[in-house]
Amino acid sequence: MASGTVAVVVLAVVAFANRPVLAAGTEALHNYNINRQSYKEKYGHWAKLPVPAGFRVNAIHAALLSTGKVLIVAGSGNNREQFEAGTFRTVLYDPRTEKFSEVDTPTDVFCAGHSFLPNGNLLIAGGTKSYEVLESDVKRAGGVMKVKNESPDHGVRRFAKGTKFRSATGHEYVSRTAFDVPPARKVVHGTHVAVTAGEREVWVDAVRAGDAAVVRDGAQYTIPALTGSDLRNLYGVADKITREKQEYGGDKTSYEFDPRTERYHRTGDMTDHRWYPTLVTLTGGDVLAVSGLDQYGRIIPGRNEVYDAGTKTWSRAPRLQRYFPTYPSLHQLADGRLFYSGANSGYGSDQEGRTPGIWDLGGNHFQPVPGLRQPELNETATSVLLPPAQDQQVMIFGGGGVGDSPISTARTGIVDLRAKKPAYRPGPDLPKPARYLSTVVLPDDTVFTSGGSSGYRGGPYRGRQRSDLFNAQFYVPSSHSFRTAAESTVGRNYHSEGLLLPDGRVITMGGDPLYDRSGRAPGSFEQRIEVYSPPYLFRGDRPVIAQAPGVITRGGAFTVASPQASRITSARLVRPSSVTHGTDTDQRSVALGLRPAGDGRLELRVPAQAGIAPSGWYMLFLVDDRGRPSVARWVRVR
Repeated sequence: MASGTVAVVVLAVVAFANRPVLAAGTEALHNYNINRQSYKEKYGHWAKLPVPAGFRVNAIHAALLSTGKVLIVAGSGNNREQFEAGTFRTVLYDPRTEKFSEVDTPTDVFCAGHSFLPNGNLLIAGGTKSYEVLESDVKRAGGVMKVKNESPDHGVRRFAKGTKFRSATGHEYVSRTAFDVPPARKVVHGTHVAVTAGEREVWVDAVRAGDAAVVRDGAQYTIPALTGSDLRNLYGVADKITREKQEYGGDKTSYEFDPRTERYHRTGDMTDHRWYPTLVTLTGGDVLAVSGLDQYGRIIPGRNEVYDAGTKTWSRAPRLQRYFPTYPSLHQLADGRLFYSGANSGYGSDQEGRTPGIWDLGGNHFQPVPGLRQPELNETATSVLLPPAQDQQVMIFGGGGVGDSPISTARTGIVDLRAKKPAYRPGPDLPKPARYLSTVVLPDDTVFTSGGSSGYRGGPYRGRQRSDLFNAQFYVPSSHSFRTAAESTVGRNYHSEGLLLPDGRVITMGGDPLYDRSGRAPGSFEQRIEVYSPPYLFRGDRPVIAQAPGVITRGGAFTVASPQASRITSARLVRPSSVTHGTDTDQRSVALGLRPAGDGRLELRVPAQAGIAPSGWYMLFLVDDRGRPSVARWVRVR
């Protein structure tokens, strides 16, 4: 062997032997670089939050309360064993004290909807009534039985759990729950009497396992326990009874979480069971709930409802009939209309209800908004009302194909909703294709985006075993471009959240990968929490709000005191986030009119339109001439 070859072999052996040392050296150099002051001033800094073992939960929902605490809601946390055990969890995190506390969680609010009420309470509605059953695990045929009562006499008829139904071929099915059936309604028109059967739906399972009891066509079923006229008047009807996958079933419970008592307070039930619904608070303070899966896992076909914040009750809203896929992203506009960005989180038709548009609730008119590139990739996209809210521009980020598609996109789109004929125009592409992004509006009018994955739930994408993304970036509206931020260290995909804290940092949590790092074994829920400090926190002393009122009036002016008043260039009201599945109907940043008031004081003016600054609690930030925000003061807009 030539001496040169020997030298190469020796060097290769030495390099291989020292690979751990080289890796350790590379990591040390990286840690040195990301902790340099100059690096943090340009890119910001990530830090893991130490979470005590007893408070590590699967973060499915997160909201910033007006007390400054972060509400982290798991419910059953996408864990069937926890669901069946009735173990539902919520924790509170206080960024000021770094303390965690447990909150009693009465039902499974996993995959509920939520939005803030004007009084600061978080309305949480819907959730999980039953877990999905995969087709391979369905041993007995099952389906929805519509039980009819053709008799107007004898009142409501009640039936026990396990009530039997029999097909014409002799197959038997039993009800999974107890149920009651209302009497028929009798209407007399002169000599003519019209009878409309009362009816109630109930899930039934075949008595015997296997395929023999599968029925794929509509049929009628008797209730063998009945006799006489009851046997004729009461019966079941089912469109199909199969061994197909059984989807998650929605719950109908509703709560207001009170930041002061730190408790869930039960309100009236929803009119529909809903799993994966979107809630959006309207300009008058009531809340609209749309979409979701019902108690039997069926997409709700456009039946929407409204929560009356005064009476704490829900009522149907037939005048607002409109179909959406689950978790549609809705944004409140200045004039009270809602904009549907097209972003959503999954269940439903792959055609119907996916067109972006402006929804006028007054006449239930929907104006489609064209121009979005790759509209077939809106599932698991994220959208945000760009700052300031007065500009009425919405931006959509990333997204992927319908269902468990591995396809994702780097596209973004922006629409100016003040235009006479609004249409999406292309935004700058993300650095990488992404779905499940967290988007957080910052007080300096940038939008911080982090997390996400290129593949479905962090799964394989273009040959990689896991496709979590660690790059983070700022969208800068003034330059219509992305600016690089420090990379995170924790991968986050499905079931992840990010939100702004009152001190100007961003907290990120959650992540529910389908597979582990090998891409072969099931994944485990990400329970680590990271906090990102933007560059503005490393650029010297920040301005201070020395004094501010606790309550301000829409359309009115108020004064604040600050030792740095002469350097303040902008003031923002940032509404706290309540986010799940990339959907946040609350997040917005409102620009305040600003003028010097002398003696270290500023006069700030609040916009008059409720659609710009809906009633409720906000974080008030002052921002100086170097883009440094103050620590926020909580104020309530009335």
